Amino acid sequence: MQQRAVGATGLTVSRLGLGTMTWGRETDEHEARDQLIAFAEAGGTLVDTAAGYGDGASEELIGRLISDVVARDEIVIATKAGISRRSGRREIYASRGRLLADLDGSLKRMGVDHVDLWQVHTWVDGVPLEETLSALDHALATGRTAYVGVSNYTGWQTAQAATWQRAVPGRAVLASTQMQYSLLNRRIEEDVVPAAAALGLGILSWSPLARGVLTGKYRGGIPSDSRGASSAYSGFIERYLDQRGQAIVEGVAKAAEGLGWSMTEVALAWVRDRPGVTAPIVGARTAKQLLGALGVEELTLPPELVAALDDVSEG
Repeated sequence: MQQRAVGATGLTVSRLGLGTMTWGRETDEHEARDQLIAFAEAGGTLVDTAAGYGDGASEELIGRLISDVVARDEIVIATKAGISRRSGRREIYASRGRLLADLDGSLKRMGVDHVDLWQVHTWVDGVPLEETLSALDHALATGRTAYVGVSNYTGWQTAQAATWQRAVPGRAVLASTQMQYSLLNRRIEEDVVPAAAALGLGILSWSPLARGVLTGKYRGGIPSDSRGASSAYSGFIERYLDQRGQAIVEGVAKAAEGLGWSMTEVALAWVRDRPGVTAPIVGARTAKQLLGALGVEELTLPPELVAALDDVSEG
């Protein structure tokens, strides 16, 4: 698998990332093992997780698989801090103390002395930005992480954070921003993409398949055994099943049919090769699903199909 630099840094990662949000919950250890083996054998290196995924279950599972399945120095571990459900309800926070406590918990769960990329999971109003960013400075200075980034920041928030970090020598310069980006959700092109390009941040795109909608699984309705039928995910998926969404999905289906590809491969190839994107993060419940995505490595969309998909997905 080809490797790409993360923004204007020396960190390189595979141009497809392995998402682990469902690990330890919907994805058990057997499936996670098979996924990591398949990903590593394909040359994948970027493994994305977060302290809040499964209340730490995702990181615990990664910790059990490190060395057993893949050597620590053969993968790039990216984790995030700032979202938790341990209290029984969703909490978001960005204070220095809580972020660093999350990081220490992440290191303990994974059994590592540092992560390769540590990101603030989300912006929080009311917390001084300089306090949040000081946690990144401290994590880098103490060797807990090699690089730092942000996630789910708007364009102005991204620009403000990145500029603050570049203003004084010695601060932890931001390497990346992780944002939702797909053919069905192109909002970051308005402000985040230009901000990232101007300030040297690589973009890691989450939900590149729009919660599975771009795979075509919902073309005939919502299967009873799919995520779209669950209360946890139905709201995210139904928003893409409107007239515009259907037109985009049919455009992807038409492109896939013409190329002899899967819809997954078309959707991933499109977002992977957008300006500024370092890697889309692909989460799969099963190794079979992941293998269906890994085939995109050998594929590149013809320019005329890129243009056609751009046209159908604008607006």
